[in-house]
Amino acid sequence: MAEAFSLKDQLFNLEKTRYLAGLFSAADPAFDAAGFESAVMARLLDLELKERINWLAAQLSAHVPGELAQVAPVIMAALPPPLDPSLRDDDFGDFIFAPIGEWVTALTEEEADLPLALDLLEAITQRFSMEYAIRPLLKRWPEPVLARVTKWAAHDSYHVRRLASEGTRPRLPWGLAVNLPLAAPLPILDQLHGDPTRFVTRSVANHLNDIAKKDPQLVIDRLTDWQGQGIQAQKELDWITSHALRGLVKAGDPRALRLLGYDPDLELTARLQLPASVRIGDKLSLGADLQGAQGARVLVDYALTFQRAGGKTSTKVFKWKTGSLGADGLSLQKSHPLKAQASTFTLLPGAHQVTLLVNGVPRAEGEVELLA
Repeated sequence: MAEAFSLKDQLFNLEKTRYLAGLFSAADPAFDAAGFESAVMARLLDLELKERINWLAAQLSAHVPGELAQVAPVIMAALPPPLDPSLRDDDFGDFIFAPIGEWVTALTEEEADLPLALDLLEAITQRFSMEYAIRPLLKRWPEPVLARVTKWAAHDSYHVRRLASEGTRPRLPWGLAVNLPLAAPLPILDQLHGDPTRFVTRSVANHLNDIAKKDPQLVIDRLTDWQGQGIQAQKELDWITSHALRGLVKAGDPRALRLLGYDPDLELTARLQLPASVRIGDKLSLGADLQGAQGARVLVDYALTFQRAGGKTSTKVFKWKTGSLGADGLSLQKSHPLKAQASTFTLLPGAHQVTLLVNGVPRAEGEVELLA
């Protein structure tokens, strides 16, 4: 039987620790590479992923002692060449540099340390993304950090430009909450939405999707403004808009749907085809027939209302199809797997409701019996 994949062991292990030790020993002859490796490995493999980052940061601090101004030259000298500037996406760099960002943040004790700390994070993020390391600084000193981050939006490195958006997101997954006003980073996004790299524009779209959870109209207004500016290529701006509004579209927000060209008030007839029953572990076969004005754009989803323990229910929306109605309307078929051991919940036997959504509006519904 194959061993289970371990992300923490792939990212933080003896080989990576030795690589980091080699970089610092080359930068500082006084660095005890063997002692660092021994100290790190004494506990590393017993720790979870985030704990490994913190442990490595603590050992770097112990083996390169001093205040930020003292250790900064060693850190800069230890960094390898920046990531390939010719790439355009998905080049996060090496996770082994994440502890260096945590170390820098821990050493930033006074506002006077900020310029040097931000210089370091600007350099490190060109080796591995620093959106988590910058957030404690942004939370503690929002105005000076935001002022510096705003300048990063015009940086030559797309990794630094991405950090300007990703580091200021209101709901960064697994990241510290920074509690900035939602509109505070918008001037950064105004500049970055025209970026030529998808690595940056994906962050912009994710940032807007975060904002939309609290203030949908703010996002709708911004995207509408960008549509009129012509700064970004239309195809890429369409992608940004769709990705930024994905949460609102899933919730059936009519403003988001209209901005994407889908009319919630579209006149059409819809029919949903379902089997009477299906066994858990098999696939649920769905069919839909739509009739309406030829050429009308449609975004088709379906919602499943699941039975839960204690007589409760929960509903989840699934994507189906985007397209246009033809002369004969639009017919769709879909197979939805009903996994016996779903990753998030256990399917229970009983009647389950299926709702057909077109342009965010329920158009037809039916019921299927799940059998054990």
